[in-house]
Amino acid sequence: MGRVEPDTRRALSSLPSITALLADPALEGAPHGMAVQAAREALAGLRRQLLDGVMAPSELPTQGAIAHRISAAVTQARQHRLRPVINATGVVLHTNLGRAPMAEEVAHAVAAVAGGYSNVEMHLDSGARGGRMDGVEGPLQTLTGAERAIAVNNCAAAVLLALTALGRGREVVVSRGELVEIGGSFRVPDVVSAGGARLVEVGTTNRTRARDFGDAITAETAVLLRVHPSNFQQVGFVERPDRADLVQVARAHDVPLVEDLGSGLLGGVPVDGVGLEGERVEAALAAGVDLVCFSGDKLLGGPQAGIIAGRADLVERLRRHPLYRALRLDKLGLIALEVTLRMYVEGRSQAIPVRSMLQATSEELRMRALELEAQIPDSRIKQDFGVTGGGALPGQGLATWNVVLGDRSAARLATALRLGNPSVVVRVANGAVRIDPRTILGSQTQALVLAVAAARRSLVDGPTASSNPADSHRFG
Repeated sequence: MGRVEPDTRRALSSLPSITALLADPALEGAPHGMAVQAAREALAGLRRQLLDGVMAPSELPTQGAIAHRISAAVTQARQHRLRPVINATGVVLHTNLGRAPMAEEVAHAVAAVAGGYSNVEMHLDSGARGGRMDGVEGPLQTLTGAERAIAVNNCAAAVLLALTALGRGREVVVSRGELVEIGGSFRVPDVVSAGGARLVEVGTTNRTRARDFGDAITAETAVLLRVHPSNFQQVGFVERPDRADLVQVARAHDVPLVEDLGSGLLGGVPVDGVGLEGERVEAALAAGVDLVCFSGDKLLGGPQAGIIAGRADLVERLRRHPLYRALRLDKLGLIALEVTLRMYVEGRSQAIPVRSMLQATSEELRMRALELEAQIPDSRIKQDFGVTGGGALPGQGLATWNVVLGDRSAARLATALRLGNPSVVVRVANGAVRIDPRTILGSQTQALVLAVAAARRSLVDGPTASSNPADSHRFG
């Protein structure tokens, strides 16, 4: 440390002790351990700023001001890291915002199970031990036509389990055009390797045919893997083997065909100008695919889950594999998936938020945008295109209408909205905040209007501990 100026030395010596800070009325009732930690961090921060010259000695806050800032930091620390937000981006399956919001009926069922014990693995009529898939497998069989079905904690886990149980120590054949990487560095070659199988690449990046798969099959071939390119598109001089042709190759050589369908879809969802046939689970199984893996929290609109449906003998091999126990769903995921699937079986899927969001027409969204415009000053509506998100339906825009706010600093307003209560996540484009009504739940509309007004006020009045909790731990 270099020479410390006298004024800085005096300022450092005048910093209050932790004991003195904890005795301040501002920290009355604060949890002791959290208050001590926040006070230590506050004092360390002030010392650094004084020594680095970032803060002049004359700018040193009073003890009361320091205590108030510590109190704000404790308040922030006591907040849940994971909290509800209003998704105003128009991205239906926003990965950073938890993808699919559950239906209200599903949320109630989860809360009921979470608060006590439940018959996860017990038949109540006999008292005997039961399978944890009992409430999920039946609806999946009804909806997809599968002989058997199981669920694990996400689609990546489903693919890993299938390749491990069926292909370990042997070969898995995949088209070079389907060696994809999705979010979180999930790469098909890495998953094949992690499952203990050997990857056999066939075809080229842009063109692969069914006969390429057939030519690659040997006595060591365990699985033919078809991977849905759920987060990108190839255009131009491209060719992908038809599913029906791959089924014929697989059956001719008595090798299972496993398809990673990615987003997955049960039943048709009418979305203007968007083709969804390639996403349908029942279509893949009807074509003869032996096992289909798909997500529960994407186009299905349920909880995070990876569902595997298909041939009974193959599903049973997966269910008996030791890895299944490590990847299986807990009771909350099970009840959420069961209720979601039963809503499909009973013809009530329109109450699932993702389904209603995707089915919303451009005219319906225009009317909702007009309603918001009437309640939000200095705003206008503008036609735009949204996306499904979550890697689903790449390159297929969703016609929509945005409420565009006229504030000068879009970035500052977007930050204030995120840090507000409730938190609102918006899209910033062309220097303006854009609010897409597609992903705003009906019960959130008034809260959104109030949140915009509060965020605008905070930019005029300056941030406070309540309006900007993320700044409450910054000193100087």
